[in-house]
Amino acid sequence: MSLSQCRLDRFISQYFNISRRAVRLMLAKKSVRVDGLIATEIGQIIDKFSEIIVDNEILQANIPSYIMLNKPTGVVSATIDDKHKTVFDLLDAVYLPDTSKIEGLHIVGRLDLNTSGLILLTDNSRWSQRLTSPDKKVAKQYIVTLENKLTDEYIKAFEQGMYFEFEDITTRPAKLEIISDHVAQVTLVEGRYHQIKRMFGRFRNPVIKLHRSSIGNLHLDENLKLGESRFLTTDEVNNISKSMGN
Repeated sequence: MSLSQCRLDRFISQYFNISRRAVRLMLAKKSVRVDGLIATEIGQIIDKFSEIIVDNEILQANIPSYIMLNKPTGVVSATIDDKHKTVFDLLDAVYLPDTSKIEGLHIVGRLDLNTSGLILLTDNSRWSQRLTSPDKKVAKQYIVTLENKLTDEYIKAFEQGMYFEFEDITTRPAKLEIISDHVAQVTLVEGRYHQIKRMFGRFRNPVIKLHRSSIGNLHLDENLKLGESRFLTTDEVNNISKSMGN
């Protein structure tokens, strides 16, 4: 059975074609496990990646997919676009004609047209929602190439945060490290609209190149060429999950 989200009792009732009263009895007998734990609430919300076991019979054990992609500039973070090549066009080029491995994927944390680097895709919405939640404060690291020379003044300004009058918000503290006269590494725990470009705009210093190198504990595989992608390893999924406090 495929589902996005539903109640546990509904899932089991439909699976066995039994009444919800019978499902309640199963829970009372501690016969139902969800993700390895004995289920106690018939109204528990599950999704397609919840492992459901009843009396040692596996009813559902779908495995989510996680992909990292090295996005080139000029490619949009979208499913379909009339003007530009999309991230999914890059995936289709690899997995066609058998697209079963990438069905149901969505983009986790978009990059704009002129930004390159690490993009994640998954079909696990619970995981992507946690990863992009502002409350989780998952750090994202960027390599930024500027038109004008950098000074130590930038470091303090990024640490203090900047007030954006249009949204009436102050950015959270960001870390800026000067790599060379015109190249900086910036670490953010949020992702406001064009935030990095606008922060450097306060210094009237145009961004020439912007490249995302990591999300949380996950670094872009240096062996991936622009436009290439691969599935994350189990260790990589576990490591980035630790960034979310899980």
